[in-house]
Amino acid sequence: MPLTVGTAGHVDHGKTWLVRALTGKNTDRLPEERRRGMSIDLGYAPLELPGGVRASLIDVPGHERFVRNMVAGATGIDVFLLVIDAGEGPRPQTHEHLRILRLLGIPSGVVAVTKADVVGRERLDEALAEARQLVPDAEAVAVSARTGLGLGELGAALARAADRIQPRPSDHPTRLFVDRAFTLRGIGTIATGTLWSGSIGPGDPLTAEPGARRVRVRSVEVHDEALERAEAGQRVAVALPRVSPVDLPRGTALVEPGTYQVSYRLDVALEELEAVPARVTAHHGSAETPARVRRGDAELARLRVAEPLVAAPGDRVLLRAETTVGVGIVLERREPVQVAAAPVARSTQPPHPTDDGRVRLPGGLVLDRAELERARELVVAECEREGTITLARARDLLGTSRKLAQAILERLDGDRVTVRIGESRRLRRRQG
Repeated sequence: MPLTVGTAGHVDHGKTWLVRALTGKNTDRLPEERRRGMSIDLGYAPLELPGGVRASLIDVPGHERFVRNMVAGATGIDVFLLVIDAGEGPRPQTHEHLRILRLLGIPSGVVAVTKADVVGRERLDEALAEARQLVPDAEAVAVSARTGLGLGELGAALARAADRIQPRPSDHPTRLFVDRAFTLRGIGTIATGTLWSGSIGPGDPLTAEPGARRVRVRSVEVHDEALERAEAGQRVAVALPRVSPVDLPRGTALVEPGTYQVSYRLDVALEELEAVPARVTAHHGSAETPARVRRGDAELARLRVAEPLVAAPGDRVLLRAETTVGVGIVLERREPVQVAAAPVARSTQPPHPTDDGRVRLPGGLVLDRAELERARELVVAECEREGTITLARARDLLGTSRKLAQAILERLDGDRVTVRIGESRRLRRRQG
């Protein structure tokens, strides 16, 4: 079963050295990382586990200034490898990373108590006891990246943790969140990320969201090995001709066309570590964006994000202020407003009801009167909350196409419910 293991832990506790000992690969690829001896961005390596399991391993930075990068890696992992220095014990980022793992719903993993060769037996026993108390549902293993102590035991513990993982849904539509895009001479643009669901093979058409940019996969690799098809749970590199890396920033989702909605608003169930403020940073997939939280009944809330997200019901959106404060679990979207019939001929006359209870809209569209009333209520409520509404907001709020949202707004203008001011609409009754 394909799976991804991700490190976590405080800066300088030995994550990257342990990854090198386990995989033989130095995941600090940036010159600045090697100069400073500290991970800044995400690193990747293949990991062979006992029993023939070949996993992908993501090494994340431990410094508090790079938590955003840690989260981008953690959202794609199945099994965690929490690293704790035997001499220092758990430190602030140990606790922060562990909170993130729990909020993201990653329950299975192993604690590696590193630098076991430089402390005495008594201190090592204390460190192992602290690790087991901190994460009681995970095995704790003493290791040394320098001497190789405990590496075999650590691999076996990771394999046992992997056995408890449920496979990712391969029958769901394809969704891959890009965490890196670059150009290779003679090949072109390469995008990498963890395949959350579905599968990818050469020739597959995909859509890069947000932006609805159509791309086609030329080739697929998993850790430098060309595959006919990559499966959910694998770290994937896809070659995408005729697209620039600039058009695939971290956070882009490569999805099966027509399967996922892009949204500025998400209805979520909140799980809070502390009171979630009105303004947060939302992390989803490999994306992050400023967001506003509007609370509803009980633990329900709505997130309004500055940059649209490609989220599905059940996804977890991590919420951070100065620290991690909670998570929003995405709920089912409301039913979108639907066109009631095929477009009719364009008319120069003002919109008016038809004989069968439907309403003609500008642009020749026809809508059920009940749907128009529902759309009017949603637009009015949004304007009362926010003061204005844009076409993009209306499209997302109504869950419909840009063309239909535009027609509905123009109809509301004609009915003197709203008035257009620049690129926004306000309620007409608010105009002096």
